[in-house]
Amino acid sequence: MNRREFIVSSGSAGLAVASPGAGTSRSAETASHPVLMKLGDQSAPTNDAHLAYLARYGVRHICGYPQIEGDRLYATVDELKRMIDMAGKFGMSVDCTAPPFLESSYIDKEKHPAIMLAESPERDRDIEQLQVFIRNCSLAGIPSIKYNMSILGVLRTGRVQGRGDALYHQWKLSEARPKTPLTRAGVVSADAFWERISYFLDRVIPVANEYKIRMACHPQDPGVPPEGYQGVNRVLGTVEGLKKFITIQESPYHGLNFCQGTISEDLENPGVEIFDVIRYFGTRKKIFNVHFRNIRGHRNDFIEVYPDEGDIDFVKAIKVYREVGYSYMLMPDHVPLAANDPGSLQSFAFCYGYIRGLIQSLKEVA
Repeated sequence: MNRREFIVSSGSAGLAVASPGAGTSRSAETASHPVLMKLGDQSAPTNDAHLAYLARYGVRHICGYPQIEGDRLYATVDELKRMIDMAGKFGMSVDCTAPPFLESSYIDKEKHPAIMLAESPERDRDIEQLQVFIRNCSLAGIPSIKYNMSILGVLRTGRVQGRGDALYHQWKLSEARPKTPLTRAGVVSADAFWERISYFLDRVIPVANEYKIRMACHPQDPGVPPEGYQGVNRVLGTVEGLKKFITIQESPYHGLNFCQGTISEDLENPGVEIFDVIRYFGTRKKIFNVHFRNIRGHRNDFIEVYPDEGDIDFVKAIKVYREVGYSYMLMPDHVPLAANDPGSLQSFAFCYGYIRGLIQSLKEVA
């Protein structure tokens, strides 16, 4: 399952118990920090109709998807500028974009799998096209690119009834039944996966440094046991793996598309642990985007819910993003489904309003 299609259809084992004085001090200190984060969106398509819909709900910052002619894996400067101009008509800025590959796709369905399959010389050609894309984004004025390093795509076992007529996506490892024992990738050990990641970063991050483009990688959704799933060890499906990832090609332009939902899915006690994970990556300035979504459950057994009803306290979470000086987009992601809500536009609208209200409440007390 491709993440874009999905949308449109450990830092610490826990938090120490603070004394009242310590808690008050941290709250007072956090309240003095400026509110820099922005309501954002990453849903497709980037066209007049969808931009008008986003503008209706106060979205002013987006990850946009340019119209690319032919089979190129990069947009030209003119194609990027056309997208920027289109968004500008609605008072929006394009803060991020994505290439037409390196998505959260299942490798057996991926049209451009060479990077993740370690196939040369094809992977070198694909990396060269991404390097061109980085340069073009710089010339067009788009400061960030999001991407994935995925073989298995987004893993889910089904849907469960939510509030009202909503349906929530579920992952329950004990009930997971892969269609095939292996994918076309075969067995991919942790060492093999890290080699592919390092090969990619060694060739991409120096170009991002040159053109000052933030490269934001999404965690693997969800994490799987160390022995792997369908033969694949998902090394970016743990907090420790993400910590290692950001140390490869250390750079201010190498960081995370920080999916709070996915990272919560990787924790045993997300309602307690997630805040120190945000602090770990946020204080190191490695959070370039946030997918601000909630879950109920824990590693290997969870459902995806509306932001106001999960195990993560979003009021507390947004205060932590302010505490670490996070200044980019907070975006809804993986919203619930409903039969009378084609494209989940109503669910997204609820999330836009909820996030916008949280941000405004921070400014009110700042």
